[in-house]
Amino acid sequence: MRVDFVVREVLTGLRRNVTMTIAMILTTAISLGLVGTGLLAVRTIDRTEELYSSRVEVRVTLTQDVSSADADCSQPICAGLKQTLENSPLVASVTFENQQQAYENYKRLFAGQALADLLRPQSLPAALRVKLADQDAGGDAVKQAMQGQVGVRTVIDQREIVAKLFDFLGGVRNVTFALALVQAIAALLLISNTVQVSAYTRRHEVGVMRLVGATRWYTQLPFLIEAVVTGVIGAILASIGLLVGKFLFIDSLLSGIVADNVVPAVQVSDVQWVSPILVMIGAGVAAVTGYVTLRAYVRL
Repeated sequence: MRVDFVVREVLTGLRRNVTMTIAMILTTAISLGLVGTGLLAVRTIDRTEELYSSRVEVRVTLTQDVSSADADCSQPICAGLKQTLENSPLVASVTFENQQQAYENYKRLFAGQALADLLRPQSLPAALRVKLADQDAGGDAVKQAMQGQVGVRTVIDQREIVAKLFDFLGGVRNVTFALALVQAIAALLLISNTVQVSAYTRRHEVGVMRLVGATRWYTQLPFLIEAVVTGVIGAILASIGLLVGKFLFIDSLLSGIVADNVVPAVQVSDVQWVSPILVMIGAGVAAVTGYVTLRAYVRL
């Protein structure tokens, strides 16, 4: 096989159909950029779950009379509740938080807001902060154990609050993948049309090559390489777009919740992790689309 011939034919095809080539590259880049955004969302969800796995608690808040009368959980009601929780194999640890400690935590969380200056320690209930050994079954077990117990005001499972965050991130991922699917269909159609047009414009040269003994695979290879090249360029542009978007938009958009340690920041390493996947997807989809088009619609 003459490599110089294949390279020359690929460059000729890309240059001859330059407008369609540019359109195909841009459409592929947008499609893969959306796929990359979805993959970044998936990676962020996974890292957020890891972040919260060691932080999520179940808070058993105590009634006002127990909170006011017991500052160190030494009285029978609070001590009994704590002992019940500690005896559960699904519970890793139990920490008592009195009214003053709850007030200090509240001021730290809502520093600078007017509401933080209005509350007093007596306004907040004491609580038993429960770390779960089993994140799946532990929360329900704590609720059942504390339901209806004397001295218990409410049982707050923080996993239910975190679940709303995961639902939001999952929604972003799903919408992004849906848009990527629409763009991918457009990219596939453009790749198919470009291959057909490229093959048609060079039908005479290919016909001569077939007459002198060139195989069908040899004559089709330049068109397949053209499709793969445009797919790879589109993937590279998508990766660059993700990197630029991280610094210009994502970092500023997530700066507040990242600073509060609500979600982890999107790192450059995340984009580096996504980029090879986009290149493989771009090259693979372009190659398959080009091959199917040549076999089904083009006779070379």
